Amino acid sequence: MLGRIFLLCGLLATASPAAALTIYKYTDANGVVTYTDKAKAGAQVFVFRDRMVERLELQVKLETKKHAAGETLLVRNDLYAPVEVELRLTGVENASGAPDEPIRWVLPARSKIRLATLAPLDPNKPLHYTPKLRTALGDPRLQPLLYDYPLPWRGGPFRMTQGANGKYSHFTPKGRYAIDIAMPEGTPIVSARAGVVVKTENGQSGRGNNPSGNYVRILHDDGTMGVYLHLMRGSVLVSEGQRVELGTPLARSGNTGNSSGPHLHFVVQRNVGLALESIPFDFAQPVNSLPNFAVGGE
Repeated sequence: MLGRIFLLCGLLATASPAAALTIYKYTDANGVVTYTDKAKAGAQVFVFRDRMVERLELQVKLETKKHAAGETLLVRNDLYAPVEVELRLTGVENASGAPDEPIRWVLPARSKIRLATLAPLDPNKPLHYTPKLRTALGDPRLQPLLYDYPLPWRGGPFRMTQGANGKYSHFTPKGRYAIDIAMPEGTPIVSARAGVVVKTENGQSGRGNNPSGNYVRILHDDGTMGVYLHLMRGSVLVSEGQRVELGTPLARSGNTGNSSGPHLHFVVQRNVGLALESIPFDFAQPVNSLPNFAVGGE
């Protein structure tokens, strides 16, 4: 068992953290399990990019309102969390009122705001411009409070299979300080901190098209967010906009998305300025651990 872990760790140490990581897992005629970055016929393939697909553009939208005097640009935030936005206009022609610099603003949850109103310099000619909207969940002005997180599951004991800065998949800003805990599918997952449910996904089976699998994202009162990933399909018990307390049942653990085996991926994130990044955190009690990572919690 440990030989397999060290073999994998040595492989990962040579991988470039900037690119996606592909690992091939196979069992030879003697029953020995091997992990390699070389393609092997019949091997199980894992590709890790450590990213989430949350599609904010479906709930944070730029709207253009045309009127007799010109056009007004508004941003609508349909999420149950504040969102930082940046609006940049390029290729501006025949327009007054266009900002020279990008406009940044923090929209409260479930709100709309006017960012700019443009009027034609020559009323007989059309306005020309190209808008680009950038968004990030959360309010970067808030500062995290010290908080030790109770374990976000019921049962166990379970073991940590990948910690902060794990080379297997915890190598990007959004997931650098995440923790993976190997546990059987169906383990009850509970909130480790009170807050408001911001986003959920509940319908993904297997690897699907979202590396996160099914998940729950909770906004805490200090602006940080706890995210619970790779949950069992159809098991999510909470809905967006719902207030949860410490210990509220959220879902059951699973093996969905970019997952090599049943486990819970738990991460705390915050907006650091138009960028969502993971931040260090501590559990309120020790978690059993193995060196760096054991695929699938084996």
